Amino acid sequence: MAIITHKIAWDKCLSHQIWPAIEKGWKDSDRPIHFFWGLAGKNIPEIAECIRKNEEWWYVDVGYLTEQITRYPEPIINNYDTTYFRICKGNIHTIRGKVGDGTRVTKLAHQGIDVEFKGWLTGETNHILLCPSSPTVTHHINGISQDEWVRQVSEEIRKYTDRPIKFRNKPRPGNEFWNTDIKDDLKDCHCVVTNMSLSAVDSIMNMVPAITHQRHIASFITTRDIAKINKPMRPGHKTINEWIKMVADNQFTIQEIKDGIAFKVLQEQI
Repeated sequence: MAIITHKIAWDKCLSHQIWPAIEKGWKDSDRPIHFFWGLAGKNIPEIAECIRKNEEWWYVDVGYLTEQITRYPEPIINNYDTTYFRICKGNIHTIRGKVGDGTRVTKLAHQGIDVEFKGWLTGETNHILLCPSSPTVTHHINGISQDEWVRQVSEEIRKYTDRPIKFRNKPRPGNEFWNTDIKDDLKDCHCVVTNMSLSAVDSIMNMVPAITHQRHIASFITTRDIAKINKPMRPGHKTINEWIKMVADNQFTIQEIKDGIAFKVLQEQI
């Protein structure tokens, strides 16, 4: 049975570069294996169909610890050697996996990508940073609009703390967050609250704990319970460094995908 890469009509979509690598580097199976880039196009109903048929599917999107791509007006990979993409089985994020030997973390460090956990902020902290996922992801995961998620979560936070709540949406051209750096919002931040946004990875790597959805890659080291917002989880260095190893083992360059390295590493994770 052939690998099934679900095509996105937009010719600028990065999947047009990644799917040939998947088709070359992934081993065929006697059953269908589906690959989806994000939740664009018809991906949401087609993922639902995979689930209904109990067919294997993988979600592909930008990586966790990586050089950032240029997103607008069209996506551009600026450095193919240091741009990584996550490949997640049956979920938007990886929520399973063994801890590797750290080889891939060492590679990232040598490439100049920040993989060092610096501990947690100490002393007085100030605000809560609320970072919703995109409207599409929020509706897919939570079943409600992004505005409704923000309203519900804000109300829940207010039951337990009177700290200021700052809001940070996904940067888009024309919105107030465009050309801003999340690191500025993380200064003196007490905790980040998100559902599936990669802001949780940013926060942890910048010394700020997070509260996330249970299907987030950071769920291993965060809590889901807003009632604990005054004392969010702050695991020790050893636990965080083990998590960073796992994260590094679930993201790959296009060349690594093409060469079969992604397939090999991910099969060891299952």
